[in-house]
Amino acid sequence: MASTMLSLASTTPSASLSMQEILKGKARLGSGSVSTLFNKGKGNPFIKAKSFGRISMTVAVNVSRFEGIAMAPPDPILGVSEAFRADTDVKKLNLGVGAYRTEELQPYVLDVVKKAENLMLERGENKEYLPIEGLAAFNKVTAELLFGASNPVIKQQRVATVQGLSGTGSLRLAAALIERYFPGAQVLISSPTWGNHKNIFNDARVPWSEYRYYDPKTVGLDFEGMISNIKAAPEGSFVLLHGCAHNPTGIDPTPEQWEKIADVIQEKNHIPFFDVAYQGFASGSLDADASSVRLFAARGMELLIAQSYSKNLGLYAERIGAINVVCSSTDAAARVKSQLKRIARPMYSNPPVHGARIVANVVGDPALFNEWKEEMEMMAGRIKNVRQKLFDSLSAKDKSGKDWSFILKQIGMFSFTGLNKTQSENMTNKWHVYMTKDGRISLAGLSLAKCECLADAIIDSYHNVS
Repeated sequence: MASTMLSLASTTPSASLSMQEILKGKARLGSGSVSTLFNKGKGNPFIKAKSFGRISMTVAVNVSRFEGIAMAPPDPILGVSEAFRADTDVKKLNLGVGAYRTEELQPYVLDVVKKAENLMLERGENKEYLPIEGLAAFNKVTAELLFGASNPVIKQQRVATVQGLSGTGSLRLAAALIERYFPGAQVLISSPTWGNHKNIFNDARVPWSEYRYYDPKTVGLDFEGMISNIKAAPEGSFVLLHGCAHNPTGIDPTPEQWEKIADVIQEKNHIPFFDVAYQGFASGSLDADASSVRLFAARGMELLIAQSYSKNLGLYAERIGAINVVCSSTDAAARVKSQLKRIARPMYSNPPVHGARIVANVVGDPALFNEWKEEMEMMAGRIKNVRQKLFDSLSAKDKSGKDWSFILKQIGMFSFTGLNKTQSENMTNKWHVYMTKDGRISLAGLSLAKCECLADAIIDSYHNVS
């Protein structure tokens, strides 16, 4: 590290400067200052001695090798929580991060998760390393949960499943696989999409483009635009699809529209790539929320599916998920799995065991599995009730005649309000409602008691802010 030395000599007490004052750049010498001297020395690790009257100085400065690294902007989603925590207003409401809260707006640990953890303690299970691909029992039950245990792709062992670091890590593994074995292939991403999707593919150096998805005029699905963009994409592109409860819009294709999407992807020889973050958490039914994935698998298509248990089991901090690759043969699945392991090894070596054992215990035990389904239905039901109450409040309070029914047509934990960036900022600055700037709110962070206040904020922002 480059440095220079600083020394002070003075014959009068009034001219003396403390080292602390100098390093803080507070000391001033005539028309100049110490900080000015420091700046003049940029590009040169050594600053020559300077004399000012009876003061002689030699300045010592440590110049960081990381001086060229700029401060990164805050994460657009997690940054919302940071701003929320800094707000001291009692009315504040955090609708930014997608994390389930109780009616009292407190974090919720599922009862079935606590039971699964007690089982682990009773068995005295150790903390030895897992294999690179993760816990075998976890991989088995998670693939069966996604496709159904009797699905031919399971029976024929055509699914390569590797435990990943929740949904994000699983997507990142898949992105690395695409970059390595499909060079030049692009990924089509919905507009809009979850904010981290673009980061993941950028980081993996995988090119991407967008397909139309959201229609601001109807606050609904731009289905014709979506189909047109998928048709126009280069043959063999990867099409990133949200299995259910599209994030951020909460707008899903109908079963008939899913069939048409599958038709076009097959015609263009594209590869479907599903992000399944909310199975069971959107509708309350594990099977209904996996129907889109199973439709594509039933057509004999090869596809990728990233899974997460953050929402449906509330295992946010355990970072538990999986990447599944459905192949046309058992041999191809074995080779794909071997390469996913090869990618994972230098990236993080092997995944964590605690969350994997929770999933294996819950999904693999019939009694716990049934309890889990009941708790999921309860969580999904609370979000549906909040969605209904918000719609009722908006409809009752807004005398303009605006149709707010799009809120009821959306599904899952998010609602796309249709508010623009300036209106969303008004929600925060005036009403202390924290949300992402694209107008998305997390209904999982809303209580029935707060719905009327939120309705007031939305109506004010929509009608009074351009």
